Amino acid sequence: MVATIKALDALKSIGLNLYERKIFVALLARGVATAGELSQIANVPRSRSYDILESLAEKGFVVVQPSKPIRYVALAPKDALDRTKDNLKRNYEEMAGRIEELKTSSVSEELEKIYKDGLNMVQPFEMTGTLKGRHSINQHLNSLFKKATKEIKIITTDDGMNELYSNHYNSLKRLVKRGVKLKILAPMSETAPFKAFSEIAEVKNIKKPLNRLYSIDDKHVVFSLTDDKKVHHTQDVAFWAQSQHAVKNFAEPFFGFAWVS
Repeated sequence: MVATIKALDALKSIGLNLYERKIFVALLARGVATAGELSQIANVPRSRSYDILESLAEKGFVVVQPSKPIRYVALAPKDALDRTKDNLKRNYEEMAGRIEELKTSSVSEELEKIYKDGLNMVQPFEMTGTLKGRHSINQHLNSLFKKATKEIKIITTDDGMNELYSNHYNSLKRLVKRGVKLKILAPMSETAPFKAFSEIAEVKNIKKPLNRLYSIDDKHVVFSLTDDKKVHHTQDVAFWAQSQHAVKNFAEPFFGFAWVS
Protein backbone atom coordinates (compact mmCIF):
# COMPACT_ATOMS: atom_id res chain seq x y z
CA MET A 1 0.00 0.00 0.00
CA VAL A 2 1.36 3.43 -0.97
CA ALA A 3 1.17 6.15 1.69
CA THR A 4 -0.87 9.24 0.88
CA ILE A 5 0.66 12.69 0.56
CA LYS A 6 -1.08 13.62 3.82
CA ALA A 7 0.64 10.75 5.65
CA LEU A 8 4.05 11.62 4.19
CA ASP A 9 3.60 15.28 5.07
CA ALA A 10 2.68 14.30 8.64
CA LEU A 11 5.91 12.29 8.92
CA LYS A 12 7.81 15.28 7.53
CA SER A 13 6.29 17.50 10.23
CA ILE A 14 7.89 15.36 12.95
CA GLY A 15 11.36 15.53 11.44
CA LEU A 16 11.69 12.71 8.89
CA ASN A 17 13.39 13.67 5.64
CA LEU A 18 12.22 12.37 2.27
CA TYR A 19 14.37 9.22 2.22
CA GLU A 20 13.50 8.40 5.83
CA ARG A 21 9.80 8.71 5.07
CA LYS A 22 10.02 6.50 2.01
CA ILE A 23 12.10 3.82 3.76
CA PHE A 24 9.88 3.82 6.85
CA VAL A 25 6.69 3.41 4.81
CA ALA A 26 8.33 0.65 2.75
CA LEU A 27 9.31 -1.18 5.93
CA LEU A 28 5.79 -0.82 7.31
CA ALA A 29 4.55 -2.52 4.17
CA ARG A 30 7.03 -5.40 4.52
CA GLY A 31 7.25 -5.79 8.29
CA VAL A 32 10.82 -7.13 8.12
CA ALA A 33 13.34 -6.46 5.35
CA THR A 34 17.00 -5.88 4.49
CA ALA A 35 18.42 -2.52 3.49
CA GLY A 36 18.76 -3.72 -0.10
CA GLU A 37 15.15 -4.82 -0.31
CA LEU A 38 13.93 -1.53 1.15
CA SER A 39 16.06 0.56 -1.20
CA GLN A 40 14.41 -1.15 -4.17
CA ILE A 41 10.87 -0.83 -2.82
CA ALA A 42 11.30 2.81 -1.77
CA ASN A 43 13.40 3.79 -4.80
CA VAL A 44 16.18 5.09 -2.56
CA PRO A 45 19.90 4.71 -3.44
CA ARG A 46 21.21 1.54 -1.81
CA SER A 47 24.33 3.36 -0.58
CA ARG A 48 22.10 5.70 1.44
CA SER A 49 19.67 3.11 2.80
CA TYR A 50 22.02 1.91 5.59
CA ASP A 51 22.53 5.41 6.99
CA ILE A 52 18.82 6.13 6.70
CA LEU A 53 17.85 2.96 8.57
CA GLU A 54 20.44 3.68 11.26
CA SER A 55 18.92 7.15 11.66
CA LEU A 56 15.42 5.68 11.88
CA ALA A 57 16.62 3.24 14.53
CA GLU A 58 18.13 6.07 16.59
CA LYS A 59 14.87 8.01 16.34
CA GLY A 60 12.88 4.99 17.47
CA PHE A 61 11.08 4.06 14.26
CA VAL A 62 12.71 0.70 13.53
CA VAL A 63 14.50 -2.13 15.34
CA VAL A 64 17.73 -3.63 14.01
CA GLN A 65 17.79 -7.43 13.84
CA PRO A 66 21.40 -8.72 14.28
CA SER A 67 21.32 -11.29 11.50
CA LYS A 68 23.31 -11.87 8.32
CA PRO A 69 22.41 -9.92 6.31
CA ILE A 70 21.16 -7.35 8.82
CA ARG A 71 17.40 -7.08 8.76
CA TYR A 72 15.16 -4.32 10.03
CA VAL A 73 11.86 -4.74 11.84
CA ALA A 74 9.03 -2.23 11.57
CA LEU A 75 7.42 -1.06 14.79
CA ALA A 76 3.70 -0.43 15.00
CA PRO A 77 3.23 3.25 14.09
CA LYS A 78 1.80 4.20 17.51
CA ASP A 79 4.69 2.45 19.27
CA ALA A 80 7.19 4.17 16.96
CA LEU A 81 5.67 7.57 17.66
CA ASP A 82 5.72 6.97 21.42
CA ARG A 83 9.38 5.89 21.31
CA THR A 84 10.28 8.87 19.15
CA LYS A 85 8.52 11.22 21.55
CA ASP A 86 10.39 9.71 24.51
CA ASN A 87 13.72 9.99 22.67
CA LEU A 88 13.05 13.64 21.82
CA LYS A 89 12.19 14.40 25.46
CA ARG A 90 15.34 12.69 26.70
CA ASN A 91 17.54 14.45 24.12
CA TYR A 92 15.94 17.78 24.97
CA GLU A 93 16.48 17.32 28.70
CA GLU A 94 20.11 16.31 28.15
CA MET A 95 20.75 19.28 25.87
CA ALA A 96 18.96 21.71 28.20
CA GLY A 97 21.12 20.42 31.05
CA ARG A 98 24.32 20.97 29.05
CA ILE A 99 23.21 24.49 28.15
CA GLU A 100 22.52 25.35 31.81
CA GLU A 101 25.95 24.01 32.79
CA LEU A 102 27.57 26.02 30.00
CA LYS A 103 25.80 29.23 31.07
CA THR A 104 27.40 29.07 34.54
CA SER A 105 30.84 27.85 33.42
CA SER A 106 34.07 29.69 32.70
CA VAL A 107 33.52 28.90 29.02
CA SER A 108 30.45 31.14 29.00
CA GLU A 109 32.50 33.99 30.49
CA GLU A 110 35.15 33.43 27.82
CA LEU A 111 32.55 33.55 25.04
CA GLU A 112 30.99 36.72 26.51
CA LYS A 113 34.41 38.40 26.54
CA ILE A 114 35.03 37.42 22.92
CA TYR A 115 31.61 38.84 22.00
CA LYS A 116 32.19 42.14 23.83
CA ASP A 117 35.68 42.54 22.37
CA GLY A 118 34.24 41.84 18.93
CA LEU A 119 31.53 44.47 19.39
CA ASN A 120 34.20 47.11 19.92
CA MET A 121 35.38 46.46 16.36
CA VAL A 122 31.92 46.69 14.80
CA GLN A 123 30.52 49.88 13.34
CA PRO A 124 27.04 50.81 14.66
CA PHE A 125 25.44 50.56 11.23
CA GLU A 126 26.56 46.93 10.97
CA MET A 127 24.46 45.81 13.96
CA THR A 128 21.29 45.27 11.96
CA GLY A 129 19.33 42.32 10.68
CA THR A 130 16.09 41.05 9.18
CA LEU A 131 13.96 38.70 11.26
CA LYS A 132 11.67 36.33 9.37
CA GLY A 133 8.81 34.43 10.97
CA ARG A 134 6.84 35.52 14.02
CA HIS A 135 8.55 32.93 16.20
CA SER A 136 11.99 34.35 15.36
CA ILE A 137 10.73 37.89 15.89
CA ASN A 138 9.31 37.01 19.31
CA GLN A 139 12.49 35.20 20.31
CA HIS A 140 14.57 38.25 19.42
CA LEU A 141 12.20 40.61 21.19
CA ASN A 142 12.35 38.44 24.29
CA SER A 143 16.14 38.69 24.29
CA LEU A 144 16.03 42.47 23.86
CA PHE A 145 13.37 42.95 26.54
CA LYS A 146 15.48 41.05 29.06
CA LYS A 147 18.34 43.51 28.51
CA ALA A 148 16.19 46.60 29.14
CA THR A 149 17.19 48.75 32.10
CA LYS A 150 15.28 52.01 31.48
CA GLU A 151 12.28 52.03 29.18
CA ILE A 152 10.43 49.99 26.59
CA LYS A 153 8.07 51.70 24.15
CA ILE A 154 5.72 49.70 21.93
CA ILE A 155 3.34 50.53 19.12
CA THR A 156 1.29 47.55 17.96
CA THR A 157 -1.94 46.29 16.44
CA ASP A 158 -4.81 44.44 18.12
CA ASP A 159 -3.38 41.11 16.95
CA GLY A 160 0.06 42.31 17.97
CA MET A 161 -1.28 43.06 21.44
CA ASN A 162 -2.48 39.47 21.75
CA GLU A 163 0.95 38.24 20.62
CA LEU A 164 2.65 40.54 23.10
CA TYR A 165 0.49 39.19 25.90
CA SER A 166 0.90 35.49 25.11
CA ASN A 167 4.65 35.68 24.47
CA HIS A 168 6.03 38.45 26.67
CA TYR A 169 3.62 39.50 29.42
CA ASN A 170 5.34 37.65 32.26
CA SER A 171 8.83 38.84 31.37
CA LEU A 172 7.61 42.43 30.88
CA LYS A 173 5.83 42.30 34.23
CA ARG A 174 9.10 41.26 35.93
CA LEU A 175 10.95 44.11 34.19
CA VAL A 176 8.37 46.65 35.37
CA LYS A 177 8.82 45.39 38.93
CA ARG A 178 12.55 46.05 38.52
CA GLY A 179 11.84 49.65 37.55
CA VAL A 180 11.73 49.53 33.75
CA LYS A 181 9.07 51.88 32.35
CA LEU A 182 6.67 50.39 29.83
CA LYS A 183 4.54 52.40 27.38
CA ILE A 184 2.20 50.79 24.87
CA LEU A 185 0.18 52.32 22.04
CA ALA A 186 -2.48 49.99 20.63
CA PRO A 187 -6.16 49.83 19.63
CA MET A 188 -8.12 49.59 22.87
CA SER A 189 -10.54 46.76 23.64
CA GLU A 190 -11.95 44.97 26.65
CA THR A 191 -9.91 41.83 26.12
CA ALA A 192 -7.62 40.25 28.73
CA PRO A 193 -4.35 41.56 27.21
CA PHE A 194 -5.41 45.20 27.48
CA LYS A 195 -6.68 44.81 31.03
CA ALA A 196 -3.51 43.00 32.09
CA PHE A 197 -1.12 45.48 30.49
CA SER A 198 -3.08 48.42 31.91
CA GLU A 199 -2.05 47.23 35.37
CA ILE A 200 1.69 47.27 34.66
CA ALA A 201 2.15 49.82 31.85
CA GLU A 202 1.06 53.19 30.58
CA VAL A 203 -1.32 52.11 27.84
CA LYS A 204 -2.89 54.52 25.37
CA ASN A 205 -5.48 54.02 22.67
CA ILE A 206 -4.60 54.48 19.04
CA LYS A 207 -7.50 54.31 16.59
CA LYS A 208 -5.51 53.21 13.58
CA PRO A 209 -2.29 51.21 14.12
CA LEU A 210 0.65 52.82 12.37
CA ASN A 211 2.89 49.76 12.53
CA ARG A 212 4.40 47.37 15.02
CA LEU A 213 7.40 49.11 16.54
CA TYR A 214 9.49 48.33 19.62
CA SER A 215 12.04 50.69 21.15
CA ILE A 216 14.23 49.32 23.95
CA ASP A 217 16.20 51.83 26.05
CA ASP A 218 18.29 53.99 23.76
CA LYS A 219 19.91 51.02 22.02
CA HIS A 220 17.52 48.83 20.02
CA VAL A 221 14.65 49.31 17.62
CA VAL A 222 12.53 46.64 15.92
CA PHE A 223 9.82 47.48 13.43
CA SER A 224 7.61 45.38 11.23
CA LEU A 225 7.93 45.28 7.46
CA THR A 226 4.71 43.32 6.94
CA ASP A 227 1.03 43.57 7.85
CA ASP A 228 0.22 40.96 10.50
CA LYS A 229 -3.33 40.62 9.15
CA LYS A 230 -2.25 39.96 5.58
CA VAL A 231 0.64 37.51 5.88
CA HIS A 232 1.03 34.05 7.37
CA HIS A 233 2.96 34.05 10.64
CA THR A 234 5.86 32.25 8.92
CA GLN A 235 6.15 35.13 6.41
CA ASP A 236 6.08 37.93 8.96
CA VAL A 237 9.20 40.09 8.61
CA ALA A 238 10.73 42.69 10.92
CA PHE A 239 13.89 44.79 10.86
CA TRP A 240 16.17 45.13 13.89
CA ALA A 241 18.88 47.68 14.53
CA GLN A 242 21.17 48.20 17.50
CA SER A 243 21.71 51.89 17.02
CA GLN A 244 21.34 54.93 19.28
CA HIS A 245 20.96 57.02 16.13
CA ALA A 246 18.01 54.91 14.90
CA VAL A 247 16.31 55.10 18.30
CA LYS A 248 16.88 58.82 18.78
CA ASN A 249 16.11 59.99 15.24
CA PHE A 250 13.50 57.46 14.15
CA ALA A 251 11.86 55.43 16.91
CA GLU A 252 11.55 58.15 19.54
CA PRO A 253 10.09 60.84 17.23
CA PHE A 254 7.74 58.29 15.64
CA PHE A 255 6.52 57.08 19.02
CA GLY A 256 6.25 60.63 20.39
CA PHE A 257 4.16 61.81 17.45
CA ALA A 258 1.83 58.84 17.75
CA TRP A 259 1.52 59.25 21.53
CA VAL A 260 0.29 62.86 21.40
CA SER A 261 -1.85 62.46 18.27
